[in-house]
Amino acid sequence: MKKEEAKPRSYWHWVVHIFLMSVFLSALLSFASGVVLEDAGYVLAVAVLLAFILLGIVFDVIGVAVTAADAKPFHSMASHREKGAKEALFLLKNAEKVSSFCNDVVGDICGIVSGSTAAVIVLRLQSTFNTKNILISIAVTALISGLTIGGKAIGKRLALSHSTDVVYRTAKVMRVLRIGKK
Repeated sequence: MKKEEAKPRSYWHWVVHIFLMSVFLSALLSFASGVVLEDAGYVLAVAVLLAFILLGIVFDVIGVAVTAADAKPFHSMASHREKGAKEALFLLKNAEKVSSFCNDVVGDICGIVSGSTAAVIVLRLQSTFNTKNILISIAVTALISGLTIGGKAIGKRLALSHSTDVVYRTAKVMRVLRIGKK
């Protein structure tokens, strides 16, 4: 009975942890975006927007790959003491949490921040052309949606067909950054 009681506590601990992490990351990325965009021209504003879209796509790929990858190759690599294998096994062991973090936390935050970046771009375009034309907003929003959704569609295919490679490359980055179990 004690194991059954421990699961709900662990679950709620994770929910609170992911909530706090989301608030922190969202504030950090929004602040960074605001600082960069404050006096930015169109080129820098579009570069920031594309960076957030790309970041969302990359983390979506990682989240999908972790749920699709098989642990067998990483067990073999770990037995041969290959660098990154233990981190890969850590990712796979925690696939639900990793997927939630990558797809929901980072992905949603990137979507929200790219939306606010788009709003800055739209306001500047409207100001430049001295208009309140809704078509500018529609065009920018549609383009961002297409880039995000199309990019994630391509990314999901990549994540599913190359899940082992994606997980291993992610694990290598984690190893360099000293994230996860070693």
